[in-house]
Amino acid sequence: MSEQPKFKRILLKLSGEMLKGPSGYGIDADATLTAAQRIAEAVKCGCQVAIIIGAGNIFRGLAGSRSGMDRSCADNMGMLATAMNALAMRDALESLGVAAEIQSAFAIAGVLEPFDQRKAIRLLEEGKVVLFAAGTGHPYFTTDTCAALRACEIKAEAVFKATKVDGVYSADPMKDKNAVRYEEISFAEALAKRLKVMDSTAFSLCQDNNLPILVFKFGEPGILCNIMHGDLSNATLVH
Repeated sequence: MSEQPKFKRILLKLSGEMLKGPSGYGIDADATLTAAQRIAEAVKCGCQVAIIIGAGNIFRGLAGSRSGMDRSCADNMGMLATAMNALAMRDALESLGVAAEIQSAFAIAGVLEPFDQRKAIRLLEEGKVVLFAAGTGHPYFTTDTCAALRACEIKAEAVFKATKVDGVYSADPMKDKNAVRYEEISFAEALAKRLKVMDSTAFSLCQDNNLPILVFKFGEPGILCNIMHGDLSNATLVH
């Protein structure tokens, strides 16, 4: 691997489920600290890291709307849940000595600062991790779409999408033992093969802005550093 990271600035998209513990719900301190340790490794490797965390461990807006809630209300609740996750992650990162700041689409005086593109870039250049909370601030948009949007706004070199498997497969590897993992694939191929990389809005935004997507299994020590230096043995590059 080269000494200098292949990707200098990334937007890391994490599922909220990565913060839940044995109970399967909420924010678990140990799980959150483990995730923070993986992020700290990336920072120490010389990468500028921005993060968006979903809210699947607390509340999913789409699930709420399917249960009869108004979609806008449910999505607003989901976006507030992402703010809780961001606060927990910032606390875990700071406990490891990693400077971190939160910018939110929903500003809360004394708790969450509003999103500011120029300030976010300055913070990243200072070596601080920047967490983006509350999605886009609008219902009907997923945190995947927010990740693609914020990545474009901060001029990230790639979106790193953390999943439960080590890349993009031709089929669900949990169900099909013959599923083939791709090390690299083009946006056009992914669309033609109907591979689920990100939701359609997020995927289109990345494609239209030539923003690569790295899909990988989050959790293994050193995984982020390896990918940042070009090792795709446990990831898929969509570009």
